[in-house]
Amino acid sequence: MDKSLEKSLTQWLKSRQFACGVFLKLSIFLGIVNGLAIVAQAYYLATILDGVIMQHQSVMALQGAFVTLICLFAARALIAYARERVSFEAGKRLRQDIRQTILNKLIELGPVWIKGRPAGAWASIVFEQVEDLHDFYAKYLPQMMLAGFIPLTILVCVFPLNWAAGLILLVTAPLIPMFMILVGMGAADANRKNFTALSRLSGHFMDRLKGLSTLRLFHRGEVELNKVEVASEDFRTRTMSVLRLAFLSSAVLEFFAAVSIAVLAVYFGFSYLGHLNFGHYDLGISLFTGLFILILAPEFYQPLRDLGTHYHAKAQAIGAAESLVELLNTPTPQTKANAEPSNVDIDLSCVSIEAKNLTVYSQDGVCLLGPLSFSIAAKQHVAIVGPSGAGKTSLINALLGFLPYQGELSINGQPLNQISLAQWRQNLAWLGQDPQLFHGSLRDNVALANPQLSDEQVMKLLTQANLGEFVASHAQGLNVSISDQATGVSVGQAQRIALARALGQQASVYVLDEPTASLDLHSEQLVQQALNQAMSGKTCVMITHRIDQLTAMDNIMVLNQGKLVQQGQFDVLANDRSGMFAQLLNDEKETV
Repeated sequence: MDKSLEKSLTQWLKSRQFACGVFLKLSIFLGIVNGLAIVAQAYYLATILDGVIMQHQSVMALQGAFVTLICLFAARALIAYARERVSFEAGKRLRQDIRQTILNKLIELGPVWIKGRPAGAWASIVFEQVEDLHDFYAKYLPQMMLAGFIPLTILVCVFPLNWAAGLILLVTAPLIPMFMILVGMGAADANRKNFTALSRLSGHFMDRLKGLSTLRLFHRGEVELNKVEVASEDFRTRTMSVLRLAFLSSAVLEFFAAVSIAVLAVYFGFSYLGHLNFGHYDLGISLFTGLFILILAPEFYQPLRDLGTHYHAKAQAIGAAESLVELLNTPTPQTKANAEPSNVDIDLSCVSIEAKNLTVYSQDGVCLLGPLSFSIAAKQHVAIVGPSGAGKTSLINALLGFLPYQGELSINGQPLNQISLAQWRQNLAWLGQDPQLFHGSLRDNVALANPQLSDEQVMKLLTQANLGEFVASHAQGLNVSISDQATGVSVGQAQRIALARALGQQASVYVLDEPTASLDLHSEQLVQQALNQAMSGKTCVMITHRIDQLTAMDNIMVLNQGKLVQQGQFDVLANDRSGMFAQLLNDEKETV
């Protein structure tokens, strides 16, 4: 990974630590208290051993030291427990904040941008990659502070007793972080590649799972199974490379710590044997001094070893942060529209729409539609027709705020990109040809946009959508279970449930995209009847291929190859035999 990129990702990770609240600081504080308790524990333990062995003191004479030592053991256990709980809470709050930020960003980007990647890839980002940030905040960041404080505190205690022992500790200490950095240089890149492989595998598997019936129908199951196996093997290989780095770093850090402690033990051993006579300020080396320093030696290296152990958490977090930062830095359709959103609040109880030289672009900057100009008066019903690929859905997505555009697109005279999107969408009722129902009860799906609806209000909406008889005849009533992908209800029932949900929004503008597609004649009539009743006195923009049913529309816009080629009422457009609308009308009659 490029060093500048790694540095910027590390800075981004540290900039998010505010989400941990006070818990991150509390974790560091408890670690510092634990470090002081370690020094005190070593002091009393060395005092007891020196008193019993060298000064031949009785146990009763050392009773106070024994009691203090036992209290220190208990205190350290409680501090360690509290620190684990506090550290976990810090990581949990961070994960919640990051997930909410990601979801808010996805809402801003809209479904058009989201559909550009498989659902499994988003699941990998929102779940696995966010989870891999936990240890960075819960363990690595606090350990960074402790790796400096505890060894420094121990050196302050050791140097006044024996400068040679302090020098050994000071010289050998950098070996551990030095190797930690060398290993970490490759660990971040390995983790990044691992996350890429996981995202690819998740998206690949989810897509194949959703299309399982189609794959079986065309006898492609074995081929796709082999592809999943290849993707799984790639992920396994990358995972093992990450694990190898983690185990290698742990083993080498343990080795250097053991060697350093051994050097210190050899120094004291030879000093007690009389072969070495330096480092003690000509005061000699007492048993207390040797025991105190040797007891502290493992604790001196322990914070550095823990930092090395947790260093792979930093590499893991950097690998996860790359795609997260890329997602969060993605320009929204509003920021691409060359206007700073001012979130102006306007009255949207009655909505008019006007476009001048409007050009709609994809997220990649490809022109999808325009330039075109049109106006939709308040309470007017407008149909958008045209052959496939004409730009109908792109125009609707621009109105919904899901695609960037240039030119003027105004709502009640106010530029769309200066209106609060939340306020604008609260006044929209969207009904497409493939309604999205969610796992839960029928009540939950209808009341999704307005959870405060009572059972009576939900039932009234279902009755308006011509679904009241179905609910009344069902044993579970409003508690009818609906699974993902609208499993458990027919296509027509799913369409009418979505219609009831749209009716519950009390919207000012209805945006419809083939709302009666894939319905039988009876269901189509019921949905259309409910729509006509709900849209009375409301602004409506509808995409449809049912050209012969547009006689009641106030205006019809005909698109072709991204251009507005015709506009007017049904009779006028139908009588223009040379126009696109008449051609579409004739094609539909021939198909019928």
